[in-house]
Amino acid sequence: MSEYEIKKQICEIGKRIYNKGMVASNDGNISVKLNDREFLCTPTGVSKGFMTPEYICKVDAEGKVIQANPGFRPSSEIKMHMRVYKERPDVKSVVHAHPLYATSFAIAGIPLTEPIMPEAVIALGCVPIAEYGTPSTEEIPDAVSKYLQHFDAVLLANHGALSFSDSLLNAYHKMESVEFYAQLLYQAKVLGGPQQLSNAQVQRLYEIRRQFGLKGKHPADICPNAKAGKPSCHTCGIHTGEFQGDAATGCSDADLIAEITKKVLASLGK
Repeated sequence: MSEYEIKKQICEIGKRIYNKGMVASNDGNISVKLNDREFLCTPTGVSKGFMTPEYICKVDAEGKVIQANPGFRPSSEIKMHMRVYKERPDVKSVVHAHPLYATSFAIAGIPLTEPIMPEAVIALGCVPIAEYGTPSTEEIPDAVSKYLQHFDAVLLANHGALSFSDSLLNAYHKMESVEFYAQLLYQAKVLGGPQQLSNAQVQRLYEIRRQFGLKGKHPADICPNAKAGKPSCHTCGIHTGEFQGDAATGCSDADLIAEITKKVLASLGK
């Protein structure tokens, strides 16, 4: 795609997140990696539902402006995007939005960890919450950083959600999946509580994901750290660092998955 076509695609995705109520007013931001030195991003102070290609800014790897039309400048949250690109070379696009249900879970301090439908288990696994940080500072990039090697989407405490993938469309789809998962979980709780998938069912879905060879980071890819004798990578609100899987324990991947799932269910009183 030409740079202009990518700008048009950013505007189209901006319309989608706006029309779906994932952002209000001038909220949210989108970026795309052109190469290691150049990135396109949405400007600050404009509605993502009404952008045209001339709105889109170009920045370098430090978030400094390379090109922007008069009256437009990058969002101050570009720091968060740049941290994702720096620490995840496989990522080509980042989407930040405030989807209603997912953001409600982020405000309530509840990570999306309950296995309730196959699609969510395969696509996301779970969605942790990155600790609160002041917008436009390095606090948010620092908070997000610890989750980047293990997940493709995170909730931002009292803020919103962040998704990232190997294309703009896939990054958007991750955001849509997070919101749909959050809405289903909320509705199920209103109806008396979800019937969660069993440990065995979750493990089977993880195996299906591995067989599909899906890209990105996911709990199904357990656990490169454990195999190297380091602390387990599962560090969201429930998957904590207390899982110290290493070569000396003889803990297999399946055992580690089972232990994590057991911990999730125990924390939920199941």
